[in-house]
Amino acid sequence: MKQNDNEKQIKLPLLGIPKLLPYIKKYRVKMIIMILLGSMVSMVDSFVPLFNRYVINNFVARKTTEGLAIFGIVYAMTLVGKLIMDFTSAYMCGEIEMSVDKDLRNAAFNHLQELSFSYFNQNNVGYIHARVMSDTGKIGMLCAWRMMDIVWNGSYIIFVLIVMFMVNVRLALYVVMLVPIAVIMVIYFQKHLVVLNRKIRELNSRITSNFNEGITGAKAIKTLVVEEKIENDFREDTEKYRKTAVHATHFSALFTASVTMLSSCALALVLWRGGIITMQGVIEIGTLSVFLSYALGILEPIQNIIVTISDLIAVQVNIERFTRLLETESDVADSSEVVEKYGDTFNPKKENWEELIGDVEFKDVSFHYPDGTEYVLEHFNLKVPQGTNVAIVGETGAGKSTLVNLVCRFFEPTTGQVLIDGRDAKERSQLWLHSNIGYVLQTPHLFSGSVRDNLKYGNPNATDKEIWDALKLVSADKIVEKMSDGLSSDVGEGGDALSTGEKQLLSFARAILADPKILVLDEATSSIDTVTEKAIQDAISVVIKGRTSFMIAHRLSTVVDADVILVVRDGKIIERGTHKELMKNKNGYYYHLFSRQYEEMSLKSVENL
Repeated sequence: MKQNDNEKQIKLPLLGIPKLLPYIKKYRVKMIIMILLGSMVSMVDSFVPLFNRYVINNFVARKTTEGLAIFGIVYAMTLVGKLIMDFTSAYMCGEIEMSVDKDLRNAAFNHLQELSFSYFNQNNVGYIHARVMSDTGKIGMLCAWRMMDIVWNGSYIIFVLIVMFMVNVRLALYVVMLVPIAVIMVIYFQKHLVVLNRKIRELNSRITSNFNEGITGAKAIKTLVVEEKIENDFREDTEKYRKTAVHATHFSALFTASVTMLSSCALALVLWRGGIITMQGVIEIGTLSVFLSYALGILEPIQNIIVTISDLIAVQVNIERFTRLLETESDVADSSEVVEKYGDTFNPKKENWEELIGDVEFKDVSFHYPDGTEYVLEHFNLKVPQGTNVAIVGETGAGKSTLVNLVCRFFEPTTGQVLIDGRDAKERSQLWLHSNIGYVLQTPHLFSGSVRDNLKYGNPNATDKEIWDALKLVSADKIVEKMSDGLSSDVGEGGDALSTGEKQLLSFARAILADPKILVLDEATSSIDTVTEKAIQDAISVVIKGRTSFMIAHRLSTVVDADVILVVRDGKIIERGTHKELMKNKNGYYYHLFSRQYEEMSLKSVENL
């Protein structure tokens, strides 16, 4: 899904700051210290030319070294003090940046764990990743270094202006009259540079995306023989990036040259007028050196402030996107009463959790997905007593997962109730329910780490013996035995060191290890060969005994022994019953579906002879 909030340009740089206050105020003492030290450093920096004036007027002009030792000690102490303040302020900046960044990322990640499936259906991984990583990083930098930039540069300008007007009003006016010109010039160049840099970032994102696609889709690219097209697209994007980056570099060089020219103009004015009044004896040569230093140095902080303000405007978009994530409410949420009694995702009150038996009932349930309007279920009723094996069948894309999503409370019914052990599922916490459900996904996912670590997600306290028992139950023990380090073997990122079938067997063992009261098998044998399928079917028949189970299946041969079969077509349940009952209806959809699959399997068996 395309996200458009990157396009949004905010004109008020501090508009989103109040929303960050809960994450910033805990570091207010460090921020106050940082601001005070930054101001003091800028004051010392602005006073350094006065030290030079003293040297010129009292030692160089008078050709004497009397008092030089005391001056040297004072100057050295000043520099040491500045060094300490520089280090401390930089240390505080780093502390604040990393601390705020950490808090924002934790808040975002924790909030994501509480959002329902619909949020992840509507937002792609790249978009969510950018909110948690990129946006928080930029906000952390804003709260520390960008704030320090404004404090130092702003304070420096104020102190320099005060000193200049105190020393000589007329020369100060010559320097100050160039400030408006500098401001207008910097704003003009910065405005165009922001546009160019934004375009560079967009092109860079596109190049990165194409690069990733070229790697992850390497197999598809080669089999489709589209290497030339992919290369041309990549080359076209890199060429656009080069041209835009070169244009930005040229514009930046022109900007730097213009600032240098303006600084030279300020220097020339000070030299011209200052030289005259120095020769007239109105001011000393040391005072002239002060103004020369200020004429050269005052334009840079002005430039830095305007650049920082542009950065603040850009970061405003990051703030808005981040706060929008935190303000997103889950479509599935526990009520305050439920949280009070049972706790929430991160603070469960397990002492109040009742034992789950496994009775499930759909009571006049109607449902449509949050991002749709067409009802998938309408006034649906079904009682599933504890220990019942429910199979849900249909062609690919028919909507078989809807019932399971409602049982697991990944979505809430639009109307009606889903009862667990006779009580509305909303009356108890999501974590309580999910802790009692074992789910084997159609697309298995393993976490980076060892086999043992992955299986312990099902039961953190499981012993190696219990892990091996679970593996043997699903015929996955031979897979682990062949691995170099057994249970300690690394499965790779996302389980990439294993085949899809091997990952599915391990995820099945992980679900069994959790000893769930409700077991959900979502096409659990879809990636397993027929020999392994027979072994796992035997395991399933053992595992589901005494448990309520929901089996989503594409291969109908795997569900013939189910207590009830629900037939789904175009998102609707059109038939229900046992295998024998459904096969009696020669005109039924299930009968034709099963017959077609049986003929296809028979044909494959003959072809393999």
